[in-house]
Amino acid sequence: MDTDLVALAEAHGVATRYENWQRRETEVAPESVIGVLGMLGVDASTPAAVRTSLAEARRRDSGDRLPGTIVVRAGSGRALPGPAEVTLEDGAVRRLDRLPPDLPLGWHRLRHGDQEVTLVVVPEQLPEPPDTWGWMLQLYTLHSAGSWGMGDLGDLRDFVAGSAGAGLVVLNPLHAITPVAPVPASPYSPSSRRFANLLYLRVTDTAEYRRAAPELRQRVDALRPAPAADGLIDYDAVFTAKLAALELLWPLAAPVELDRDPGLTDFARFCVLAEKHGPDWREWPAEVRRPDAPAVRAMDDDRIAFHIWIQELLEAQFRAAAGELPVGIVYDLAVAVEPAGADGWLLQDVLAMEARTGAPPDAFNQLGQEWGGVAWRPDRLVETGYAAYRDMLRRIFRYARGLRVDHVAGLWRLWWVPAGLGPANGTYVHYDPEAMLGILALEAYRAGAVVIGEDLGTVMPVVTEGLQRTNMLGSAVLWFTRDDEGGYRPSAGYPRNALASVSTHDLPTAAGFLAGEQVEVRAALGQLAGPVEEERESWRTDRALLLARLREEGLLGADPGTEDVVVAMHEFLARTPCRMVTASLHDVLLERRQPNLPGTFDEYPNWRIPLGRDLTEVVADPLLRKVAGILGGRPQPLPGRHPGAARGGQIASGSGGGSSSSA
Repeated sequence: MDTDLVALAEAHGVATRYENWQRRETEVAPESVIGVLGMLGVDASTPAAVRTSLAEARRRDSGDRLPGTIVVRAGSGRALPGPAEVTLEDGAVRRLDRLPPDLPLGWHRLRHGDQEVTLVVVPEQLPEPPDTWGWMLQLYTLHSAGSWGMGDLGDLRDFVAGSAGAGLVVLNPLHAITPVAPVPASPYSPSSRRFANLLYLRVTDTAEYRRAAPELRQRVDALRPAPAADGLIDYDAVFTAKLAALELLWPLAAPVELDRDPGLTDFARFCVLAEKHGPDWREWPAEVRRPDAPAVRAMDDDRIAFHIWIQELLEAQFRAAAGELPVGIVYDLAVAVEPAGADGWLLQDVLAMEARTGAPPDAFNQLGQEWGGVAWRPDRLVETGYAAYRDMLRRIFRYARGLRVDHVAGLWRLWWVPAGLGPANGTYVHYDPEAMLGILALEAYRAGAVVIGEDLGTVMPVVTEGLQRTNMLGSAVLWFTRDDEGGYRPSAGYPRNALASVSTHDLPTAAGFLAGEQVEVRAALGQLAGPVEEERESWRTDRALLLARLREEGLLGADPGTEDVVVAMHEFLARTPCRMVTASLHDVLLERRQPNLPGTFDEYPNWRIPLGRDLTEVVADPLLRKVAGILGGRPQPLPGRHPGAARGGQIASGSGGGSSSSA
């Protein structure tokens, strides 16, 4: 590759080579680098353009010009190119020649010469996360006498109340959809990560429903959708029913203030425009394609207040659902957003609208992965003081006391795919981890929240080191936590700063793995890379390795049944030094079908499979109660360094880290 193109790419954080899943240096094709640079507004189309753009980048990085945002850790100072003035978050003004180590945490303004930039002071680390246990829950899979076709926040409240002493519940993403049918099934394809999905609202738990006249309540009740004939979740039916019910109850709502929460009002404007012009804002009339357009700012529609009201109802129910959980609800943050959705419209100036996130080729996806969502532009984040990223985190932490960051390596770098080149021909775009991780730590600290990073798969050591340094938890999944020979690592060898689980929503359930369900389903769908008998033999070997590990720990007899092995798996997790241990309902209820099968779309009912029992039966299930007793009675680790304090030793599960691979 031309040396000027390499230098230009480096100046803009675009990788020209990377280490693949086999730890081999891999060169990126020049056309991929040129395409990604173009998405960052950098012209590299000709050698002359490369030279011009490189000269501009060098001018930008030279002299005494400050970047648009400066992030420093509390207790550390920083040199400045000359005298400056800092206006602190509380309004106090300090004049100084360098940033001192005693600056308070928070969002400040720094003036130097003719520049005024954002200064963020972030914590060195979060408080140590508590030692506790909890449940991993795909909320949509619950069903009860009170829910309408899928699990909702009323079901969550009732599950928490019957959760047998759990400290936390980790949920699938509940991000907002665009309120126009058809609605997506995948929780990892959100319209907005800042607001909530109206499908999870329990309509009959609202104050408006409770004070409605009997005749009106009967009309609302009559809208409850009938179970689908195929037994799967019909998201469109749920959406249609709940929207109609809320429209009936809307006249009973208290007055809504349009200007009280400008961000929410902007989202509500998007919803109204989507209902009028369609779900993709890029196809709307030109006069409303920007949120700051005069025609948009002049909107004064009762429907705006309606959508604000829905979000206020969701926030209230979310808060109520947490009950007395010591840690609380842990919210799952998707990697990216749909370009056609609300965040695509509202944040179009700070998102890479032409890029598609994904992952490079690996052992499990030899052609690479393209997830379809759009992600932050690192340069625009810096220029705008990371305001959109901060505001997203703040809104989530208003009702969640924990955040699971899907594909947490994306805080360091993300694989961008230029249009038309295919996922294998993308490249990595780098972010500033001091800013991305530091701002996450600052907002979590202020909210008293825990942070869990999904660091599975091919993850750079700097990622797990960064999580450890800031007291954020990594992820330790039984299927992937292996020794150097590929066997299952002993329980004592697990990392301390991690959330441990048997599986994830993208992987086989405990009962499914023991039965080889994942092999048979993929074989039936034509998803196997090799002959089916080879896959079966590989599964038998892996199953034998797992049973051997459980026997070596004294947890399993000679001829165990499925339930015996599932109990032993959770006894194994309870022995690990991991700060948090979670059990999945899919595992303890012996469900065979996994919620999502990566690499499939319509071939498999991803995200649409309800649990086989209703909520009353779930919380009373003997195996569930037994596993709760095992995890709730786990011994507290002794102070000091544990044998598993060091990370590493995971078998790669895919460069995307699993959970986003099918978004």
